[in-house]
Amino acid sequence: MAPHRRGDHRAQSPSPAQSPSRGGRVARLRRTLLAGLVAAAVAVPVAGAARPVDVPAPAPAPTVPLGSATPAELTARYAAAREGLRAAERAADAYGAHRRAASLRRMAGPGRQFLSFDGRDGGRSVEAVGDLARADRIAVLVPGADTGPDSYGRFRAGAVALEGTLRRELGARAAVVAWLGYRTPGTASAASLTPGRADQAAPGLRAFVEELSAAKPRARITLLCHSYGSVVCARAASSLPAAAIVLYGSPGAAVDSVTDLDTPATVWAGRAANDWVADVPHLRLPLLPGSELGFGADPVDRAFGARHFAAGDGGHSDYLAPGSVALDNLARIVDGREPSRA
Repeated sequence: MAPHRRGDHRAQSPSPAQSPSRGGRVARLRRTLLAGLVAAAVAVPVAGAARPVDVPAPAPAPTVPLGSATPAELTARYAAAREGLRAAERAADAYGAHRRAASLRRMAGPGRQFLSFDGRDGGRSVEAVGDLARADRIAVLVPGADTGPDSYGRFRAGAVALEGTLRRELGARAAVVAWLGYRTPGTASAASLTPGRADQAAPGLRAFVEELSAAKPRARITLLCHSYGSVVCARAASSLPAAAIVLYGSPGAAVDSVTDLDTPATVWAGRAANDWVADVPHLRLPLLPGSELGFGADPVDRAFGARHFAAGDGGHSDYLAPGSVALDNLARIVDGREPSRA
């Protein structure tokens, strides 16, 4: 989902007596879909041939499972991914996608630790921040809409802030994994209003977490799922080997309750006071066979059944901002501690 400037304020939610009827909410959601379709129709011609998904990249070299995640094994994985990044950078430059090439050049810089990279179809990557070999606390960040190689710096900044908070403030031996394992939808697109991309992404997320758990069987693994990423996590949640799943800035998880996630993990939910996602209607409407519009119940609704944490007064993109209430509480959940409550 798109950034929301810090300090923006949404209108106060109506009381139950003033709440719009179901028919009004349905009409509003349909208007939202129409607006997304119109925006997409305008954006595609403007993007032209240089759309991020169209930038060519070579196929990555095959990788083997993590095994025991020893320092030597991880160093080899990081080196192989760096070569893939550099090859994709050359291909992007040759194509004329210089913004993509510049972003890939930064991603391939010294000290970066990518477990995998595939530049095709918009780009997929998995980056470790911190000492993954020695970590006994691992957070897996799952991003929402409009996250990709061209905007990767913003996503990584959140991972860096979280790892720093875990290490410096809580004294944890922790690593943060920035999992960009799917083609995220654009905010102004019809894809951001349906769970289709999440359905495509979930098997990859599940496979990665299972591989990570097998390589680090004693580590506590937490999924931190932002915005549309919360739909991805919900689709992957069943029997996932994670201690906790955190849904924040969520438009809904495409289920009615925590019970429907079929997970042994503790499920947390939080939303910042000035996050515009609070105004998203919480409905699920059938579209074509096998598809639906909307993401259903609000994870911060008490009836959903998640445990709540305080997320402060930031906006939609402020949850991992350094020094924020949300960042502190997310770090505490990753470390297995109790956060402050909403």
